[in-house]
Amino acid sequence: MEQLTVNQKNIWGMSADSALKKAVTSWVSIVLVGQWAFAVYILSLYAIPLLIGAVHQADEISPARGFDTSGGFDSIMFFSHILPAAIMASSGLLQIIPKIRKTYPQFHRWNGRVFFVLGLSGAVTGLYLTWGAGIRFSDIGALGITLNGVLILVVIFFAWKTAVKKQFIQHQRWAVHAFILVNGVWTFRLFLMGWYLVNQGQNGNNNNLDGPMDLTISFACYLLPMLFAELIFWAKRSKTENVKWLAAVTTAIAAVITLICVIAAAMMMWGPRLCMVFESIL
Repeated sequence: MEQLTVNQKNIWGMSADSALKKAVTSWVSIVLVGQWAFAVYILSLYAIPLLIGAVHQADEISPARGFDTSGGFDSIMFFSHILPAAIMASSGLLQIIPKIRKTYPQFHRWNGRVFFVLGLSGAVTGLYLTWGAGIRFSDIGALGITLNGVLILVVIFFAWKTAVKKQFIQHQRWAVHAFILVNGVWTFRLFLMGWYLVNQGQNGNNNNLDGPMDLTISFACYLLPMLFAELIFWAKRSKTENVKWLAAVTTAIAAVITLICVIAAAMMMWGPRLCMVFESIL
């Protein structure tokens, strides 16, 4: 009877804990690839034209089309918002990889400080660009990203506070949510391109990004991953096998969805724009 109980807890030769660990590792790995691809995209689209003095070519290809980046305060805020995103995309995920945290604690602390500062800066400049500089397609369509920016400020505060107090378990949860929120716009692009790929075009979307599906994605792009993260934390604390298996299966599904969305973004957004920017400056 004891052997039967043990076998029931294993599926395909994996325990619930092992399945959860592999699912989380797969999801993190896919996100890492997508983040670094996004970093290359940002640097190529904005940093290279800026360095060689070809900003006007990038303006014609930028998603913020019609916004004057030739100078002035708004231009400074724009590049202060966009370019640090490449740094966060390159190093942010390294903060939540356990092996890196344990092996290189000093790097983890300093990299975390940089990530938090850039995250706060990105939230503030993003809110300004949305409502101060007017880089938005519509007021309703900007509500999701606005809540995202406000939550970044709140969550980073608690992540920093728990780190200072050495409340590392609480800090880890707040830091994971901070990472998800800081990358909300990145996830929005992924979800939107994935939705377009699956539907072979718009379905509940419009060019002002305030269609019913646009609004759903604008909130789901960070609330849904945060929900999945809480499910994983719950499963790791739980001693119930069914909870662990639920989290493992859910995380595996999230990993597959993320992979599809990364491929869609690379095919439909990052790749074509990179080709256009290099053609325009060469």
